[in-house]
Amino acid sequence: MYPSVVRVVAEKDFCLAIDFDNGEKGLLDMKPFLDFGVFQRLNDPAAFQRVKVSFDTVEWDSGVDLDPEFVYSKSRILVTP
Repeated sequence: MYPSVVRVVAEKDFCLAIDFDNGEKGLLDMKPFLDFGVFQRLNDPAAFQRVKVSFDTVEWDSGVDLDPEFVYSKSRILVTP
């Protein structure tokens, strides 16, 4: 089981600063994914900024969301408890 997202902040250059419920903090670079499928909706910086925590993961108001396993496995962990 992967940690849940408890806080997300859109940073510059299409990155997400993420806090997990296990105390870890990570950075998820979304640039490699923005040319594919529904993720193309997030190429607009204003749309990307409208990110929020939904249940235990990340979601945008455009309906795009991420699998919690993806969020954790693709994040570069910066702080561990």
